[in-house]
Order: sequence, then structure tokens, then C-alpha cells
Amino acid sequence: MTALQDSGATLLSLRGIRKAYGNGTVALEGFDLDLREGEFLSLLGPSGCGKSTALRLIAGLAAPTAGQVLWPTGAPAPGSVGFVFQEPTLMPWADVTANVALPLRLAGRTRTEVDSTVGETLERVGLGDFAAAYPRELSGGMKMRVSIARALVTRPRLLLMDEPFGALDEITRFRLNDDLVALWRDLGTTVVFVTHSVFESVYLSQRVLAMTPRPGRVFGALDIDVPRRDREFRTSVDYAALCRRGSRLLEDAMAVPAGDHP
Repeated sequence: MTALQDSGATLLSLRGIRKAYGNGTVALEGFDLDLREGEFLSLLGPSGCGKSTALRLIAGLAAPTAGQVLWPTGAPAPGSVGFVFQEPTLMPWADVTANVALPLRLAGRTRTEVDSTVGETLERVGLGDFAAAYPRELSGGMKMRVSIARALVTRPRLLLMDEPFGALDEITRFRLNDDLVALWRDLGTTVVFVTHSVFESVYLSQRVLAMTPRPGRVFGALDIDVPRRDREFRTSVDYAALCRRGSRLLEDAMAVPAGDHP
């Protein structure tokens, strides 16, 4: 699945979301979002605009101060939402297999099921030969692969990714972008991806939502309906044109004065 029109029915809706913290900071105000089943959606915006807060609300790790998080087809079952954070947050005393197996063990899966599922997942993310390695023995990109594998091992319906590649070098980032597109296509998982990068969001996504400065809301959307995402697309005229449109959209969103809402 690569075309926008192939995305399915609404999986999740956020309506009139406001999120205020105890210190008086208002992270989100008037935030609305419809997420389609099976789509790859990116949230693009400046630091502090509430992108990560939106992910936490979707994941159920925080509750909105006002507004609603709606699941038209039913609330997610345990293990059906995977979360990849900015840092891999691996257990340094455990090897790759144990790190990836953790969600399954917490869910009470049998050892046979855990071993089979973890092995298959490690192969999917290119870590089949590193099952016994420890985090200290891995590069930054490999640690992030372990984090992605841990999020995918429960076969989640929804995968949330909070700037997972921001600290990586460009070559590693490109490679992981390609691998993520392949995983999304193969597994059919719905993905919400947070990034500061226009170029990354255009390459990965079917739809990019640009957010205003804090308190964040959706300023506008860029639909990206392309047949494939590969080296040819990354160096194409179409990609360059879409990046220009994304850059203009982000510039316009950032020009909205903080706290100025329609």
C-alpha cells in the first residue's frame, strides 16, 4: 500500500484537544486529527509545538485536559499500540533477544511463542545475526532497530514514532527510512511519525500535517500520493517539488503567532 487513496476507514479521531500542564504550559489547543487505517502520517513542526504530547495522548500515556480521543472501531487492545521513543531506552544488562521479548513476556506469552515471534521480528529489522548482542556492542542505528523490533513484536495495529532517527547520521537515517517504508508496506501497520525534517516527512509519509508553535494545532496538510518510495523518488523532481511545498507549509505554520487560533 503506497497511495493515499488506499488508506482505509478512520482508525482514530482527536477532537478539540487541549492539553495543559500543571506549570501552566498549554501544549495543545484546538488540536483535531483524523487518522486513517493503514496510513503513514507525519506530524511536522518546531520544537515544543506539542507533537510528542499528541503521541502520548494517542497512546493513552496521558489524558487531554479537554476534548476527546475517539476510536470509531473500538479502543485498542493491550499490545495493539507500539511506541518508539527518541532514545532506544534499552535494558543495558539484557541482550537483544531479551530486550525485544519484554512486551511478550509481560503479556504472559509462552516461551515457544516468544522465541518464534522475536526471531521473526529480528529478521524483519535486519538483526537476525545480533540476537545475542548487548546494547553496548551496537551502533546507534542498530540500537534503534532493536527499539523498533520491540515495538513491532506484538504486531501492533498502530505504531507511534517520536523522532526516532533524529540523532543518527544521514546515511544511517536514509537506510532506516527505507527499512521503515518496507516494514509499513509489508505489515500494513498504521504509523504516526513525529519529525522536524521536511525531507524525511515527505519521503516517508502519505500525509504530512504541519503544526503551529505552542500551543500546537494542525495548520495544514500535504498529501503525498506517489507510487513508490526509493532512491529514484528521493532524487526525483517530484520529490524536490513536494519538499518545497512542505517547506512553505511549515514556514507558514511557524509564522502563526503563539496562542493565535482561529
